[in-house]
Amino acid sequence: MLETNNQLLGPVIADIAGQTLSDEDIALIKNPLIGGLILFTRNYSTPSQLDALVKQIRSVRADIILAVDHEGGRVQRFREGFTRIPAMQVFASAYKARAELTLALACNTGWLMASELRAYDIDISFAPVLDVDDSFSSIIGDRAFSSDPKAVTALAGAFIDGMQQAGMACTGKHFPGHGSVRADSHLELPVDYRSLEAIEQLDLMPFAKLQSKLDAVMPAHILFPEVDDQPVGFSSVWLQKILRDKMAYDGVIFSDDLTMEGAAVAGSFGERAIKAMSAGCDTLLVCNNREATLEVIQTLADNGNYSTSIRLTRMRGKAGAQPIYDLHNNKRWQETKEALLALA
Repeated sequence: MLETNNQLLGPVIADIAGQTLSDEDIALIKNPLIGGLILFTRNYSTPSQLDALVKQIRSVRADIILAVDHEGGRVQRFREGFTRIPAMQVFASAYKARAELTLALACNTGWLMASELRAYDIDISFAPVLDVDDSFSSIIGDRAFSSDPKAVTALAGAFIDGMQQAGMACTGKHFPGHGSVRADSHLELPVDYRSLEAIEQLDLMPFAKLQSKLDAVMPAHILFPEVDDQPVGFSSVWLQKILRDKMAYDGVIFSDDLTMEGAAVAGSFGERAIKAMSAGCDTLLVCNNREATLEVIQTLADNGNYSTSIRLTRMRGKAGAQPIYDLHNNKRWQETKEALLALA
C-alpha cells in the first residue's frame, strides 16, 4: 500500500462539466463532503489545458483526490499528448507465447500510464480491470486481461507493480467480477445465478490472489441472488462478510457510479448513497448528474457525519513525479512506448 498522511476526506467523488471550473464547481469542491473529482474526456483538450485545470482545482482544494478512468483501449479519457494504451486483452496471447517478457511489459505499461498521469498531478486511474473475460460481457470484453483467471492475476499483478512504482495507487474492479454476465450495468442490473463456490473458482480468484496489493476495490452493480438479495455495491454480505472478513481486505472500497441504471434498484440517489455506505463502501462515485450529486451531499449531511476513514487518503499520489518533458526523455518510457506500438 502507498504511504499516506492523516487528513480525512469526504466520501463523495463528483465531476465537473467543462475544461475550467465554474463558480458552481468551486462551491461544490469546497464542500467538506467532497473528497475527490473524476475527470472525463469532456474535461480534456490538450496537455496544457489539463495542466491549467488541475492547478485551478488544486488552488481551491489542494488535498482533493483527482481521478480518471484511463485503463487503455476504449477506456482512456486523455488521448492527444498521451501514449495510446492498448486494451489489456492484447497481453493475453503474448503471455501464452512469452510469459516473462509479457509480464515485464505489463509492469512497464502500468508504470507508463501512471507516470504520464502523475506528471499532471492526477492521483489515480481507476485501474486495473480484474474481470475474467474475453468477449462475453458487453461492457468488459477486451478490457479484461484474459479469460483465464491465473493469467489475469499474473498480468494485472505486474501492471499494479508498475503503477505503484510510478507513485500511483491501484483500484481493482469490478469486484467480485463482471466478466461472466453479458448485460451492461450502465444500462440495467445484471443478474448472475451462480453459487459463491463457482464465483470463487473463477471470477473472484484475481481479487483473492492480489488483495494484499490492492489499494482499492470497486464493486460491480451486479446481483448474485444465490449469495445475497442485494447488488454487490449495496451488500454487506459481499463487502463486509466476504471482502472485509473472509478475505481480510483493508483497502478502500469505492462504489461504482451511483447514477448507473444497475444502481437504480437501491432507490433515489440519496438512498443509494446511504445503502452503499451502510453496506461498507468508503467512497461514493456520483457522475454525470449534478442534481444527483447535490442530492447525495444533502442526504449525507441530513443523516449525520459521513466522513471516510483514513483509507481514502492512501489514494493520494506520491511525491516525486517526473515532469512530462523529463518523462519523454526517460529510456523506460521510450522503450515501453515502442513495445506497445509493436504489440498493438
